[in-house]
Amino acid sequence: MTETRLRTLTSALAYGLGSAVFALLALQNLRYGFYGLFYPAAGLSAISLGGCAYTLSASRYQLRAKGHLPVLLLLHGLALTGALKAGASGISWSLPVLVLTYLVLPLRRATLLTLPVAALLALVLAWQLPAGESLPAIAALWLLVASAGLASWHYDHMTQSAEDLAIIDPLTGAHNARYLDETLQKEISRAKATTHPVSILMMDIDHRDQISDMLGREQMPLLYRRLAEHLFTLIRAGDTLYFLGDGRFCLILPFTPEEGARVTGERIRRSIAEAAWPHVGRMTVSMGATTHISQDSLGERLRQRATDALEEARRRGHDHVWFSADVHQVA
Repeated sequence: MTETRLRTLTSALAYGLGSAVFALLALQNLRYGFYGLFYPAAGLSAISLGGCAYTLSASRYQLRAKGHLPVLLLLHGLALTGALKAGASGISWSLPVLVLTYLVLPLRRATLLTLPVAALLALVLAWQLPAGESLPAIAALWLLVASAGLASWHYDHMTQSAEDLAIIDPLTGAHNARYLDETLQKEISRAKATTHPVSILMMDIDHRDQISDMLGREQMPLLYRRLAEHLFTLIRAGDTLYFLGDGRFCLILPFTPEEGARVTGERIRRSIAEAAWPHVGRMTVSMGATTHISQDSLGERLRQRATDALEEARRRGHDHVWFSADVHQVA
């Protein structure tokens, strides 16, 4: 399940449960003739139901939906009205809305909205109840807000961890091949919009089969990990590294023209060749480089040109960087 669908499901269920709770509250007040409380409770139920309908209608862009904030502001306003009318016992009206806010809004926005409301409710409790009763109630109120905030933070943290697992190769710590195509397409779109260049480097370990025979296939993952760690020390802050498997890496270099791609490729090639690699000694790599041109509209085309340049570098004797300016591989 995607985050958008999960957010839609969570928000819709939260609004739906809130609507049911407030509908029951409205019926109870109507049954006992408390009409002054019936109308706020019925309004809360109707607004919650409207929030549920909005959530379902905005399901395709749920992560960017901006209509939740007005809905929750209305809910908090009516809940506070009901709480003030009912006195200290009516504070419970606002508790479901406080939790609902953390379920629907991002953590920061939810906190900015709930903290003033919780502070106002605490003042009401302190004003209307004796100290012996108000202090435990205020403590319970803030504990509820803190628990809801902690749950929201934990959800955001788990979401980020799941996203990282989806795009990060666990062996090397570099981005995976799946994420390469997505990022490359975004960089090409940005390059076309801003006219800034973007370059790509494709790298492969020379004589990989012989190295694998010497080390054993069990040791090759360790070599890939150390090579990735070495590459991370060489790239700039805006560059991104990708592991494509079988000793092949890719680098996306935003805002980098042809000259920068050539220099970066040579610097990486020389650094790897001069390093001492455990159980291997000396190791070299071949690299293919290319830069986005105006005719490029697909990341696949740019990636293929870099791959062709890499093959040309290997044909020229390994430990070499070959730059492809177009499909004809002009050096």
